[in-house]
Amino acid sequence: MSIRDFFCPKCGKATEHEGLCTECRIGNTPWFVCDRRIKSVYCPSCGALKQVNTWTDSERERAELAPELAKAAVHFHPDVRKPAIVVTVEDNTPNRSTATIVLKGVLHNTPLEATCNVEIIWHKEQCDRCNRISGSYYEGIVQVRADGRLPSTFELQMSAGIAQQVEDSLQAGGERLSFIADTNETREGLDITVGSQHIGTLISQGIIAQLGGRYTTHPKLVGEKNGRQLYRITYSVRLPRFQKQDVVFSRGRYLQVIRVESGHIRALDLADGVSKSVREEDIERLVGNLRDAVNALVAFADSHIMGILDPETCQTKELKKIPWLDVTAGDHVQVLRDGDTIIVVG
Repeated sequence: MSIRDFFCPKCGKATEHEGLCTECRIGNTPWFVCDRRIKSVYCPSCGALKQVNTWTDSERERAELAPELAKAAVHFHPDVRKPAIVVTVEDNTPNRSTATIVLKGVLHNTPLEATCNVEIIWHKEQCDRCNRISGSYYEGIVQVRADGRLPSTFELQMSAGIAQQVEDSLQAGGERLSFIADTNETREGLDITVGSQHIGTLISQGIIAQLGGRYTTHPKLVGEKNGRQLYRITYSVRLPRFQKQDVVFSRGRYLQVIRVESGHIRALDLADGVSKSVREEDIERLVGNLRDAVNALVAFADSHIMGILDPETCQTKELKKIPWLDVTAGDHVQVLRDGDTIIVVG
């Protein structure tokens, strides 16, 4: 031993460096801290989790969540290398679980191992969204109606589907309070009760983008909170008089509606396949819709005439061949009926 050798000032043991030896350094260093208790706040209705004051949607089960909560209760010393945690969870009561944690790590080149226990408290609390829904809270109603007629079943189903897609998109984006509180089919159409004005606007815009028409807003003052006026808005969605794929009769011609514009419709002439614009006031009547068309057999066809087997009478009716539709004997076509007249629509 030479005068240049180092000694541990605590235990007197010779060391290779100045200061405490490895054993004494480890003995004075708490290489981990394990919280004795941790609480998880969740909504019993929808399963959302609360972190600080923020709710987050979650579909994770307790068995999946518990190990992560236990690991979050462990805090390693910054000098610990290769930390490892193994968690075993046992449910004691519906509101209490005990996590047994085995810890491993390396501190100052010395392998260490220890065990600690963490109590997990499962605390139920109704989330902000479920609290509003259960309290019948809403900020608007989207009313789907049609001009001069009742909305079709197809339009009602489409409107409900669009509303659901908008809600799913907003919920996935974190807008928890943009929800649909209720969907109610009425004699006049569809009422969609919404939890925020934002979702009401997007649903209204989505419906008219798909089905045409227009919408207006009608706010109503319902109170005041923290000096701010609170409004509920009625979104009045008006579908057009005619819808896409309607077949109408105008000036002796059968037309298929392609698009509804302000006061006009863009339509396909079913006789020659030419697209044209027609004023709504020039439309004499609605014949039907392509969704109501039925199959009919082509009995014969030449360059000018084709014979269609009437689906109702089973009699063959001769029609002028349609230039935009290439058919031969034995083919099937889609037809609508206007009284005794058969209209080929596709």
